[in-house]
Amino acid sequence: MAQDMTLLWGSGSPPCWRVQIALEEKNLQGYNQKLLSFEKMEHKSQEVLDINARGQLPSFKHGDVIVNESYAACFYLESQFKSEGNKLIPDSPAEQALMYQRMFEGLTFYEKLMIYYDWFVPEGERHDSALKRNRAALATELKLWEGYLQKLGPGSHLAGPFFSLADVTVFPTVATLFRFGLSAEHYPNLGEYYALLKERPSIKASWPPHWSENPKGQDTLKDI
Repeated sequence: MAQDMTLLWGSGSPPCWRVQIALEEKNLQGYNQKLLSFEKMEHKSQEVLDINARGQLPSFKHGDVIVNESYAACFYLESQFKSEGNKLIPDSPAEQALMYQRMFEGLTFYEKLMIYYDWFVPEGERHDSALKRNRAALATELKLWEGYLQKLGPGSHLAGPFFSLADVTVFPTVATLFRFGLSAEHYPNLGEYYALLKERPSIKASWPPHWSENPKGQDTLKDI
């Protein structure tokens, strides 16, 4: 099965990581993969454009089926390989509804990662007021997720007691926040969630290689 799959990806990219975690959870190791460099603009190469006209990563292909958007790829893998690996959509209507809710809120959460401000905004167009506004928006978003986890209680996943697609899609955002210095003292529930999931086999197996090479990370978000 996995031999018919191809994934082009970039290290540390939350959208790429989502797909990698889903593949691990469904026991679909052994797929064809290629690590590309954003810094070298390899995501704009013809190899990527042949699969993904947007020139973005991840670029994912299964046989003749192309599905590049990370959420879509995760849904596709769970739908096509329901009997493989771990079940990622709960049966309980309440847990399923919460899973969908948190998944799609996760897109907003990802958008609030102001660590990307300097990367995407040209130097001459950057403003301290915008950075201050982005930091405040991220702090507000973090308090929401801190509250969600507090309500569910210790040891919980995002949609209840079991790991689901909500965790597949949102954990990479949480991990990126801690990679850039988010304080577990300021956000203890998020810190506990991060510590719990980073030991999960699918997440350890797909951990960004450049994070492993340089475990220290940065302190951009330490004061948020």
